Amino acid sequence: MKGKFVSSFTAGLFVLAVSTGTFAATELNAPIREYDAPTKDSHPHDPALGNDGALWYAEQRADKIGRLDPATGLSKEYPLRPGSGPHGLVSDKDGNIWFTANSAGYIGKLDPKTGHVTEYRLPDEKARDPHTPVFDQHGILWFTVQGGNFVGRLDPKTGEVRLKAAPTASALPYGIVISSKGVPFFCEFGTNKLASIDPETMEIKEYTLPQKNARPRRIAIAADDVLYYTDYARGYLGRYDPKTGKADEWQSPAKGDADPYAIAVAPDGTVWYSESGVEPNTLVRFDPKTAAFAQEKIPSGGGVVRNMVATPDGKLYLACSGVNKVAVVEIK
Repeated sequence: MKGKFVSSFTAGLFVLAVSTGTFAATELNAPIREYDAPTKDSHPHDPALGNDGALWYAEQRADKIGRLDPATGLSKEYPLRPGSGPHGLVSDKDGNIWFTANSAGYIGKLDPKTGHVTEYRLPDEKARDPHTPVFDQHGILWFTVQGGNFVGRLDPKTGEVRLKAAPTASALPYGIVISSKGVPFFCEFGTNKLASIDPETMEIKEYTLPQKNARPRRIAIAADDVLYYTDYARGYLGRYDPKTGKADEWQSPAKGDADPYAIAVAPDGTVWYSESGVEPNTLVRFDPKTAAFAQEKIPSGGGVVRNMVATPDGKLYLACSGVNKVAVVEIK
């Protein structure tokens, strides 16, 4: 690894440590097992971890939710109503799978025992494209609405849905995570900002990144509540500490061609993400302690890995959209 870091202050809000050198990536050697989605051209978009350890995934173009048993390699599909366009999904503590119907403007709850789907309509017609969902520690479902420019809150006990518009026009709220304190943090992909939303008042606070052309797309959170994000436009991995306002960034191994996208933080604190702009896509590991990168090519090419999730037992679940596959990676 060659390079040095320089620090500067921007409007008194950030300290930015920027890599000005070249960071070579070593070979990763992480076993990647890929599985075909049963329906042709279904476009697996996001994966999720079920409370039984299964890999769940949204089949966006097939209007289905898929489930893969990693132990057997067997898949099962659950049909949704036509035109739903499922995008993001997450499991609740009871094993229900909640998903965003990106093409139909609703939040869905799938009961795997019966296949029944409950739909929750969004209260504003402008909230047409719910994007990424996540549960907080109290069982409240938070979600982004990309084109509609909202962040939403759904209470599963009452079915109440509340929406809050992002302060910045065309902010394109995208990836979202929950801190250890129950605060949702999200990317504003349409601008150079991260943001948080108060879980009680739903007031949104924005954090402007120092680089004007930064475009944070996906976000992950470490055990100490430090945020990591993929700067899709510039080819950087970014880190932001909400407690101190300090921002750091490192150029991805593929540099300007990287288009870093899906990202997750493993239980051991290592950061994993995919470079979607190179063919084949790469899986990249970043060690925050040493700033060292390692990478591996995805066997199928990946076809754009849009999201990933780290499991407690040392795996990554990936959705490989363009090649109609999902993947399990052993990382422990």
